[in-house]
Amino acid sequence: MKQIDRLAALGLFDSRVPRYTSYPTAPVFSPSVGLASQGRQLADLDPQVPVSVYIHIPFCERLCWFCACRTQGTQSLSPVESYIGTLEAELALLAKTLPQGLQMGRLHWGGGTPTILPPALIHRLAHAVKRVFPQTPDWEFSVEIDPTLVDRDKIAALAAEGMNRASIGIQDFDPLVQEAIGRMQPYEATLACVEDLRAAGITSLNADLVYGLPHQTPARMADTLEKVLSLKPDRIALFGYAHVPWVAKRQQLINEATLPDDPARYALAVQSATAFAEAGFDAIGIDHFALPQDRLSQAARTGHLRRNFQGYTDDTYPALIGIGASSISRFPGGYVQNAAATPAYVKQIESGQLAGSRGHEMTDEDLMRARAIEMIMCDFTLDRTALRQQFGELTAGLDADLDRVMARFGELVSLSVDRLEIPREARPLTRIIASLFDAHMPADAKFSRAS
Repeated sequence: MKQIDRLAALGLFDSRVPRYTSYPTAPVFSPSVGLASQGRQLADLDPQVPVSVYIHIPFCERLCWFCACRTQGTQSLSPVESYIGTLEAELALLAKTLPQGLQMGRLHWGGGTPTILPPALIHRLAHAVKRVFPQTPDWEFSVEIDPTLVDRDKIAALAAEGMNRASIGIQDFDPLVQEAIGRMQPYEATLACVEDLRAAGITSLNADLVYGLPHQTPARMADTLEKVLSLKPDRIALFGYAHVPWVAKRQQLINEATLPDDPARYALAVQSATAFAEAGFDAIGIDHFALPQDRLSQAARTGHLRRNFQGYTDDTYPALIGIGASSISRFPGGYVQNAAATPAYVKQIESGQLAGSRGHEMTDEDLMRARAIEMIMCDFTLDRTALRQQFGELTAGLDADLDRVMARFGELVSLSVDRLEIPREARPLTRIIASLFDAHMPADAKFSRAS
């Protein structure tokens, strides 16, 4: 049997499962865990342990049709400037709640399009964050960059505020594909952006690509891959397009008949991974790639790779504080998400309250299962010995799940007294295998396809 036929028989093309950037996943979050939990968990943070901070900028000048993120279009800076004022107000509320002396080890601006901000607003927001969260000496500041909505002045402002890692959205360079997803982005504009970032001293550059888009073919993908590698990124994130028009209404603008079928979609992923390997990149988890000297590769080699809402990371801080509409905070004891809609978020902050609206408080079993799933997603291994050392007898609760894994995937995976191992040929099934350890899998949630 061909490998692709075997994977298909095991559910690769039929299964819709979470990406497991959190456990439990966001559909499980409850409005019964919100503002009160948020305030308590913020106040309980250990001031001796740095935190990560995420700022969500939900605005875009154009709404790309493939995107399912929480974003809104604007042709004016007026709502953007007003939103920065709300972020400042949220930061002021956080300052009253956080323990004294807490430092920030990581800062990430995402969206939306953070580079919609002009230099003056970049400086204003950065200063507001730093007033509340002093940086550690080795802090990392990363920003999501739209090459069509950035210039040297914006890059200079970000670099002056300490940006040392940038993530460039590319998706695909083929004009036909770009037209079909509402995102025209010439290679020349992207190259100019990369050159400006390198000239500004940015030492770590990530490129985001998407496979499974309309009109993608092996020939078109090969051309995109060649152009991407010519930019000499340090990391590459290769995401499978999630066609979820019931979640993202703008995806209804995409003609489903132009999407590659399941085998073609899988072939595009394999083609891309092969090209990156031949170019010297290490495969990181299920969908990231990094040069061997990059910190992400180092984390994977040393067992310190982690997974959070931005994907794979070498960030091992136990808390991530989300700021802005729809942002999710991860605490040692659970998750809290801010009000998702921007008007609701603004209203809550203007009332003098933090914006927490729903979340989940972790039990000991949740923590154990979260770590088990993270091991599977990051290392393709479930280390039973390490889990027992950390969680004791609770790990016995995984025995039935391990039996289910072996009953379904035993011909491809291996299980010993010490560990479950997912060999390379079975790794396309990783998300499905991880889902068998999910005790909160909602029956009615519609996740993206496993392939």
